[in-house]
Amino acid sequence: VQSTALLAGELCSCRRCCCHTRCLSQSDSENATGTQLCHPDIYNFLKEFGVMTEKVRSMEARLKDSETRLKETTTRLEYSETRLKEKRTKVIFSAAGGRGDISIGPFNTETTLAFKRVIANIGDAYNKYTGVFIAPVTGIYYFSIFYHSGRNGALKLYMNNHLIAMTHHDQPEQHGSKNGGNAVFLQMQTGDQVYVCLGPNSQVWGSNYHTTFSGYLITPI
Repeated sequence: VQSTALLAGELCSCRRCCCHTRCLSQSDSENATGTQLCHPDIYNFLKEFGVMTEKVRSMEARLKDSETRLKETTTRLEYSETRLKEKRTKVIFSAAGGRGDISIGPFNTETTLAFKRVIANIGDAYNKYTGVFIAPVTGIYYFSIFYHSGRNGALKLYMNNHLIAMTHHDQPEQHGSKNGGNAVFLQMQTGDQVYVCLGPNSQVWGSNYHTTFSGYLITPI
């Protein structure tokens, strides 16, 4: 009986041990399974985070490159504006009759002269086809007119249809020629016009050298 009881106790102990072992094995298996289920999530997160980091770095590089290009474009634009401003503030012209060895006039009425031989025209403010100078910028300008004539000669300088200055002479009593000239300073606004008219019944020499109309910008204001 005692042996039987001892054997039963050992079997019971063995069962408890086996049961405990199975429980531990099951618990370990569950923990292991839980760990295995968690690891893929962390891996994917780190992978996506790395991809996002690379994208951010790429965007930062492109943004820096865009900023550099913008600075270069701004610099070129400022340079172009400076050159344009310098070009607009450099205004010089001089023109002569350009009619060859013939005279201009006389005409019955006052006539605007187109000085066709352009000697200089920096700023392109003088039009040789109309004879009109148009101020490209507001400022103080200087103008001069000269002529050579063998008869009655008269030149008049106008700004916006207002007579500003003139030079003239009557026909000499004896055969000969006369010269005349005048010069003025003018305060002009952008778009103001200056031109020269030949007086009625007057005549000037129309060669490339004798009768001239010149002007230049002294200073912008």
